[in-house]
Amino acid sequence: MRTRYKVLEQGVPHFITSTVVEWIPVFTSSIYCDVVIQSLKFCREQKGLKLYGFVIMDSHIHLVAFAENLSQVMKEFKSYTATRLIKSLENNGNKRVLNDMAFFKGRDKTSSQHQFWQEGYHPQAVTTEEMLLQKLEYIHNNPVRRGLVERPEYWRYSSAANYFDGNPVMEIDGIIG
Repeated sequence: MRTRYKVLEQGVPHFITSTVVEWIPVFTSSIYCDVVIQSLKFCREQKGLKLYGFVIMDSHIHLVAFAENLSQVMKEFKSYTATRLIKSLENNGNKRVLNDMAFFKGRDKTSSQHQFWQEGYHPQAVTTEEMLLQKLEYIHNNPVRRGLVERPEYWRYSSAANYFDGNPVMEIDGIIG
């Protein structure tokens, strides 16, 4: 993992972006989004992940999260979800996406046939409450800016519903007080 993709500031939440290799639109079905949701739930329950916000878009995810060892949690999250998502793509006969993931696989990825996630996860320390609110607003409005929904809380795979009295898809930790 490259240095610019490591958590350098410990003890604070981070704004994280993880992108599917070559921005391939995978998260267009609840089957694939639910893998991410279940893995986030597991990381919250078993790995000490504090999740303050998230959104799953068609080709990437954004998180505002904290963990004592965030680098390790993210490494395990991405490894697990990649394996599960590739298996789901195979089970659903999604050969086009699998072929793209094989074609765009990094040369150094010799232990697998496909590459699901791009390298790294672009962590950015969130050091103030103002910055936290800005990042949450950014991720919650991502589907609105893309013209997918009129209001942030209408996007099923987002924490906006947790903040705006919607019907959340999972529990989060909420804003740090």
